Amino acid sequence: MSAYDIVRIARSGSRPTGADYVRSIFSPFIELHGDRRFSDDAAIFAGIGMLGKQPVTAIAIDKGHDTAERTKRHFGAPEPEGYRKALRLMKEAEKFRRPIVTFVDTSGAYCGIDAEERGQGSAIAENLWEMMDLDTPILSILIGEGGSGGALALAAADRVWMLENSVYSVISPEGCASILWKDAGKAAEAAEGLKLTAEDAARFGIVEEIISEDGLGGKAFYNRLGERIGRELEALMEDSGLLQRRYDRFRSFGRKYTEKR
Repeated sequence: MSAYDIVRIARSGSRPTGADYVRSIFSPFIELHGDRRFSDDAAIFAGIGMLGKQPVTAIAIDKGHDTAERTKRHFGAPEPEGYRKALRLMKEAEKFRRPIVTFVDTSGAYCGIDAEERGQGSAIAENLWEMMDLDTPILSILIGEGGSGGALALAAADRVWMLENSVYSVISPEGCASILWKDAGKAAEAAEGLKLTAEDAARFGIVEEIISEDGLGGKAFYNRLGERIGRELEALMEDSGLLQRRYDRFRSFGRKYTEKR
C-alpha cells in the first residue's frame, strides 16, 4: 500500500471521530466548553472523564459525521478559541494533577481570515510553549490526519502514538505538490517524499507506538485501547523526571536520521 493510499484511508469519513474515542473510552464523561475569551469552538471536543478510577482530561479534534456536524466543527480545523479552550483545560488538569489524553485528527488549523485576525498563530504557539512545561502526563494519539501545527498544538506530549493508518506531516501531499511542482495532481509523489506514515514516524523516533486498527470502532477495540492508555498513564504518573524526559524527547528528534547519514 502506498503512502497516498494511507492518506486516503486516514481521511475516510467512515473512521471514528475524536468524540467517538472520548465517549467510548472515558465513562462517565462531562464535556466542557469555551475559551473564556471569545467563544466555544466545536472542532475541539473536550472535558473530564474517568478511565477506571483515574480522572482524565480528554481533548479531541473532531471532524463530525454528517454534513451538518462537519460544517459545525469546521471539518476538524480548530480556530484560535479551540486551541485556547484546550490549553485552559490542560492547565486545569495540571492544577489538579490529572493526566491529559489528546486525540488528533485534523488537516490543519482553520485558515480563515477571521481566525488569523483573532491570533491563530499565537494560539498554536502558546499551546506548544505551555505544553512543554505542564507538570502532568500528556499522551497524544493520532487517529486520522495529523496536519501541520494544527496537529502539533495538541501533540507536544510525553508519548505520541499513531493508529496504523494515520498520517503525520508538516503539510498535506496536495499542498506540497502545489508548492514544489505547481501541480496538486502529483500528491501521491509528494506523499512518498513526506514520509508521513506511522511506520515512517516510528522509524524516525517521532512516535513511540503504532496502534493496530483491528476491529476499529468496535467495543473490543476501544476496551483494548483504553487498557493500554491506562497502563501508560499509570507509568507516566510515577515518573518523577517527567518534564526533563519530555524536553529530551523533543531534543532527540532527527538524531536517528543524522546518525545513519
